[in-house]
Amino acid sequence: MSDFTSNFWSIYVAGITAVSILACALLLWFSGKAKAMTANDNTTGHVWDGDLREMNNPLPRWWVWLFIITIVFGLVYLAMYPGLGNFAGKLGWSQAGQYKAEVDKGNAEVAPLYAKFTAMPVDAVSRDPQARAIGERLFMNNCSQCHGSDARGSKGFPSLADADWLWGGAPENIKETLHKGRIGNMPPMAAAVGSADDVKNVANYVLSLSNSPHDSVRAQLGKEKFAVCAACHGPDGKGMQALGSANLTDSIWLHGFGEAAITAMINEGKMNQMPAQGDKLTEGQIHVLAGYVWGLSNNSQAK
Repeated sequence: MSDFTSNFWSIYVAGITAVSILACALLLWFSGKAKAMTANDNTTGHVWDGDLREMNNPLPRWWVWLFIITIVFGLVYLAMYPGLGNFAGKLGWSQAGQYKAEVDKGNAEVAPLYAKFTAMPVDAVSRDPQARAIGERLFMNNCSQCHGSDARGSKGFPSLADADWLWGGAPENIKETLHKGRIGNMPPMAAAVGSADDVKNVANYVLSLSNSPHDSVRAQLGKEKFAVCAACHGPDGKGMQALGSANLTDSIWLHGFGEAAITAMINEGKMNQMPAQGDKLTEGQIHVLAGYVWGLSNNSQAK
């Protein structure tokens, strides 16, 4: 992996580029200076099809000048634009800068539209047909890759269409999540819980909290050990939105259901990340997107 994080490849490509241009210039110079062995009739002695003879005429002048222009163009291009390792070029152009300029131009064009929606409360935005259509497009472009096109998620990716919110489902919570992202971390807890049997007991106690199928004897034995988990999930297992810890008393299982899945979670832990969108979406876009997401679980017409 070090090859992809060092500047080796940029230097390698820059070297090949410079050597190639120099080689082209030398080839042109040598071709003009070198003298081929010719006969008295200015032929090279090569004959094809009986009478087709190869002459030793110089290259056409237009061809030579085209070759020279190509070399000069290559040198000027490398001086003006990035192409030689870390050298940024005299014009300071970059594809990232070009992309940002185009995005900024597009955002400026739609700013008046988003300004209208930003002045509205999130719940009102969620009911506005135009805002909801824009929010849906924003969701498809930025969120559906993880949460699905129907926003119902999948294993490891929360559904946004129900009332279960790890970090809170109020408009301000959703906007904060979109702006800053979230990192959920369930550390491996097997060592703190105890033996392998203790882990299974705690897993069954967790299942009992939601009245899911479980071993009642193991669940009773695991109740005391659950105190280790209560620090994040609360003594009643309902979770803490401030920490993003899951509610263990409902029937929603983000990372899998059953004793085996919960045991694996206790043994191995889990880390999830919701990437921040604040650096790629404008304030207006986040406001409209928050309205769309909030409406998925709060507006009957959006369900």
